[in-house]
Amino acid sequence: MKEIKGCPAVMEVCDSLLTLVDCEFVALALQNEVGPDVKWHYAAGNLNDKYKRITVRFGKGIAGKIISSGSPMMLTDFPNGIIGKVTDHPIMLAEKLVSTYAVPLFFHSAPKGVLLIGNRKIKAYTETDQQYVKEAAQDLEKILTEQIL
Repeated sequence: MKEIKGCPAVMEVCDSLLTLVDCEFVALALQNEVGPDVKWHYAAGNLNDKYKRITVRFGKGIAGKIISSGSPMMLTDFPNGIIGKVTDHPIMLAEKLVSTYAVPLFFHSAPKGVLLIGNRKIKAYTETDQQYVKEAAQDLEKILTEQIL
């Protein structure tokens, strides 16, 4: 896979979500080409570069759960109400996120990536916010299919 950092279109979609939606953080994770692990490849609004070192197992953490289920997920008051351990959500801990909304990215009809927005305060994302994220995810699917995958 080509490096996402070398793809300005991906960075532009993620960066534009920061202003379009009331959020402080946007990140993109993809399942590895070989094996089930999921890795965060790009972030905007990040506090540090820890996201680059985070790899989660299929079905674990936000990214792993979204890829395994193929469904969007919202957390509004982390760590309250989560299933499992706090340490199962390393992106939340690394970026001090309290609220997130994340959607799957589909490649060849299978969920293989995640687009996540987040805030460092309690927030419930509106239907409009969710629609913007879903549209951005579709844009990313197209860009990644054409330019990277």
